[in-house]
Amino acid sequence: MNVDVLLYDGFDELDGIGPYEVFDYALGYAAEERGATEGASGGDAGRVRYVTLGERERVTASHGTRVGVDGTLPDPEAADAPDLLVVPGGGWSARDEEASAWAEARKGDVPRALRAHHEAGTRIASVCTGSMLLAEAGVTDGRRAVTHASAIEELRESGAEVVDARVVDDGDLLSAGGVTSGIDLALYVVEREFGEAVADRVSTVIEYERRYEVAEA
Repeated sequence: MNVDVLLYDGFDELDGIGPYEVFDYALGYAAEERGATEGASGGDAGRVRYVTLGERERVTASHGTRVGVDGTLPDPEAADAPDLLVVPGGGWSARDEEASAWAEARKGDVPRALRAHHEAGTRIASVCTGSMLLAEAGVTDGRRAVTHASAIEELRESGAEVVDARVVDDGDLLSAGGVTSGIDLALYVVEREFGEAVADRVSTVIEYERRYEVAEA
C-alpha cells in the first residue's frame, strides 16, 4: 500500500504526522511478516511519503514545525500514484488567509487536485478540517463524512451527510474528526489492509489506546 500525505503551509502537525507514523510502523511490520512468510530477509509492503503539489524542500505547519517533503503528488493516472491519499486540516476556523486549509481552499489548487484523484479512483482519507478541502472540491457532496467539531455545520451545509463518529468509512472516502482521530483512522486502515495483529503492534509501540468509534459503509 502506497500512502501519500499531502502537506501545505499551515497544516496541523498531528493531523499529518500522526497518521504518517502509524503507516510507517505498519508498513515496516507488514514487510517483516511478509519476509518471514516467504522465507526472505524482508518484503515490500509499500511506502508512506510527505508530498506537496509543487516542488519544495519543506513546509511550515500551524504550530511552526518545519517538515521536510519527500516529493510532489503524482498525477492520479501515474504509475506511482498513491493507493491512499491523506489530507490533513489546519487553521480552518481561524480563517488564516496565508497558511491554512482555509487559505488552500481559497487558492483552489489543492481542491482541484483532490477532485482529480477522487475521479480517478484514488482512495482519500481526510483528518480534521481536511474534510473541508474535500468539501470545497465537491468530493463529500452527498457522502457520509465527519470533521472537527468547529466545522461540522459548515460540512453539513456544503452538502455532506454528517455522521456522529470518530472515523467514518464511506468506501473510497474516509474521514476523521479532530486531530488525534487521524491516528484512529490510520490504525483502522492498517487493520483492514494488514490485519489486527499489525494494528495492535503499532498501537502498542506508540502507546496509543485505540478508540473504535468507526461508522463503516
